[in-house]
Amino acid sequence: MSEFFSNVKKIQFEGKDSDNPLAFKYYNPDEVIGGKTMKDHLRFAVAYWHTFQGTGGDPFGPGTAIRPWDNITDPMELAKAKVAANFEFCEKLGVPFYCFHDRDIAPEASTLRETNKRLDEIVALMKEYMKTSDVKLLWGTTNAFSNPRFVHGASTSPNADVFAFAAAQVKKAMEITLELGGQNYVFWGGREGYETLLNTDMKLELDNMGRFLRMAVDYAKEIGFKGQFLIEPKPKEPTKHQYDFDTATVVGFLRAHGLENDFKMNIEANHATLAAHTFQHEVYTARVKNVFGSIDANQGDLLLGWDTDQFPTNIYDTTLCMYEILKAGGFTTGGLNFDSKVRRGSFEPIDLFYAHIAGMDAFAKGLKIAHKMVSEGKFDKVIEDRYASYKSGIGSDIVNGKVGFKELEKYALENDQVKNVSGRQEVLESMLNKYILED
Repeated sequence: MSEFFSNVKKIQFEGKDSDNPLAFKYYNPDEVIGGKTMKDHLRFAVAYWHTFQGTGGDPFGPGTAIRPWDNITDPMELAKAKVAANFEFCEKLGVPFYCFHDRDIAPEASTLRETNKRLDEIVALMKEYMKTSDVKLLWGTTNAFSNPRFVHGASTSPNADVFAFAAAQVKKAMEITLELGGQNYVFWGGREGYETLLNTDMKLELDNMGRFLRMAVDYAKEIGFKGQFLIEPKPKEPTKHQYDFDTATVVGFLRAHGLENDFKMNIEANHATLAAHTFQHEVYTARVKNVFGSIDANQGDLLLGWDTDQFPTNIYDTTLCMYEILKAGGFTTGGLNFDSKVRRGSFEPIDLFYAHIAGMDAFAKGLKIAHKMVSEGKFDKVIEDRYASYKSGIGSDIVNGKVGFKELEKYALENDQVKNVSGRQEVLESMLNKYILED
């Protein structure tokens, strides 16, 4: 098959002084930082859905995207063309991974049995490409939210037939993820939530979601899937009350259902801001709760109240994200998946390359800054000093459970002239600026 992006050669690193929009300025895959190459630190992935399925449509107008495969009308031939485009794109970009929903790679048919046959045909083609390509599958997942059958949810639907259908769909998606060597499997509850309690049995829905995930864990063991299960938190959109609102909410859910050892988090930047958190907050929470797994790399527009999925170019966000990732020990099976879409006005095929290069450079620069921050340990020292009162004396007794209210009352009566120390937030923000702005 002919090239889809014939006007683009393999993207090279040219350094920060380059003006070439088809070259990396900061991402040098072979550069070693802290004993690992940038490529191994960042583990970039291309999101199949936005890159090859996205059209640029929005609630106010149809898609604007011009793509090299637009003249293909047969659904399965179109699906096969996009497989070829995926591997060509990833190889030219130098991205080692891709990610997909089941319905991204093969069109849904009129029956589940026929849909599964279509999936098998496309997966067989993907396996052929992977025999000669270094591009691998980071994770697979299931689209159990777009079809009208999921209008009331999937595992949380009030209709048991929908629960069964979703289970069958996830079963198949897990099987093809295993077949393609996927390192993770993601659960995203696109409609797992409710609009009003007037028609909702929330306890049953949450219990059913727990049952569903337990079935997935059991089936993974049955088929020998040893990849990491990930849950992607997301608030609000599309339902008003999402059960997977943020990392802390999901951690509580997992513990309540005895699943805390089976799942980690796939954190998305734009979902964090929709939950009124910073990206760093969500990654930090996952890190300290020991559930950090992977990242969906994008950013939102703080002036818009929905999931805009923009390419990440904010150096502050990428720096603080990489700071937490390094503090977590780095990725194991996870990576940085560009769950990002070019803007509706960026409709030419080459814009796909420009956008990914910008995001990769932003995270590469963030990695270098974050590594220096971690290595020098200045922020660690600030935190250590701020909480020094818990290292000895009454603070040590509190931490080690040696005192209760009566002992603390006695201590307070004798030490009631409390003196606090400034948090120096502005100084610390200035320190962060210095790291970021240093050349």
